[in-house]
Amino acid sequence: MTTGFFSRMFSGKPPANVPNKPPGSDFDTLNRHAPILDEEQSLSGTQSGDATVPNGFICRETVLGRDQKVAGYHFMLQQATQQRLRSRSRQIHHVYADVLVRNILKLEIERLLAHRKAFVDVPDTFLDHASVAALSPANTVLTVSRIDDGAGLSDAQLVERVTALRKQGFHIAIEAQSGQLEPACIVPLVEYVIVRVSLTDPRRVRDIGEQLHKSGSKARLLARDVPSIEDFQLAFNAGASFFQGGFITRREDWSANKVGPNTARIADLLGRLRRDADIREIADVIKHDPGLSVRLMRYMNSASIGLRQEVTSIERALLQLGRDKLYRWLMLLIYGADKGSARSSALLESALVRARMMELLGENRPPKEREALFLVGLLSLVDAVLQVPMADAMSQLAVAPEIEAAVLHGEGHMGDMLQLTIACEADDVEHMATYAEKCRIDPSEASTRHLEAFAWSMDLAEA
Repeated sequence: MTTGFFSRMFSGKPPANVPNKPPGSDFDTLNRHAPILDEEQSLSGTQSGDATVPNGFICRETVLGRDQKVAGYHFMLQQATQQRLRSRSRQIHHVYADVLVRNILKLEIERLLAHRKAFVDVPDTFLDHASVAALSPANTVLTVSRIDDGAGLSDAQLVERVTALRKQGFHIAIEAQSGQLEPACIVPLVEYVIVRVSLTDPRRVRDIGEQLHKSGSKARLLARDVPSIEDFQLAFNAGASFFQGGFITRREDWSANKVGPNTARIADLLGRLRRDADIREIADVIKHDPGLSVRLMRYMNSASIGLRQEVTSIERALLQLGRDKLYRWLMLLIYGADKGSARSSALLESALVRARMMELLGENRPPKEREALFLVGLLSLVDAVLQVPMADAMSQLAVAPEIEAAVLHGEGHMGDMLQLTIACEADDVEHMATYAEKCRIDPSEASTRHLEAFAWSMDLAEA
């Protein structure tokens, strides 16, 4: 990770140009007047004019490449909203597609994507909408779908619009439904074909790949809804280029694994910090690890830190950094200390989103408690990175008892906060409501904080 990453990590400030206000706040008027509100009011029993679309009703899922590094994100409506939309009119689909795209623009997500792609699902008749034109073509993959209502574009019209978008630099995707490539008329123009592993045998990916090859298409396959490591491996072997789903954070049986040597050395330092060891003792341990010494000195003397005089000793660096920031820095290093999971970078990103979201939810709490909330989120995926049982990881890292209780057993208010954060990440509306009530937090605020934390983590990745 870069020195800029750590500088922003320790600043405690929001990244530049990432808004703090709710990302859906500019759409209240649209939501009040959109036709879907009347239908939802009739379903929920609310009075006309009382119901609004939640500010944080969009979510995202990470897309990994074959190297298991983050290649992009799929932005979508929350699952409950998607289900309600399936039987609604084309006009309602347009309203929600517009709000989805405008939320992406509002968060300035495309500014943070760099080489990564944003996958966005839109109806065919939405392709010439003004909000689509505002997206960054180089970073946007439009997944085109048709609504079976007789009001969609003709094949000729669809080909014309997709061709125009491709000329502008947009990327186009379609989804293989029941093994069929639809809309078939634009297959030669698409760059991505999406296969839902949850609805078919992962080995069917190879069949769809062969269909593409026979058609002369060079489109790459994205395996969506991949539930397990085994399904990921099957889709990988079948030729998929991109993957998304629950497999990224899935736990396995790591009972026979041990913490690696580099992690053990960092864990030893964390233990000494927890015991309030003398700074000279800690400096002596770091000096015996050349790699760690170089990283610390490089970080302290980086332009992002902005010290007036160069730091020339480990002791001086530790005094400048301070115990609390040193502790957080070492915790972050755990995620890359030993060669563990190929998904480590994706797991770190997810852990940072959790950590920042919990920190934001606790913004009115004392600084020490906010720091503890951050560490609970950060440590919630450390077992998947180290590939050891969570109890073993916690015993090595010498964390405070209340942090260990929250991470291991979900105990206390920090445990409830972690469960709320995980529910937002998983788009689990039922659990989100349950834990939001326990934490005395409005579910829409939790969703909004999740999006803010995601934007923050993306900015860190590019620092």
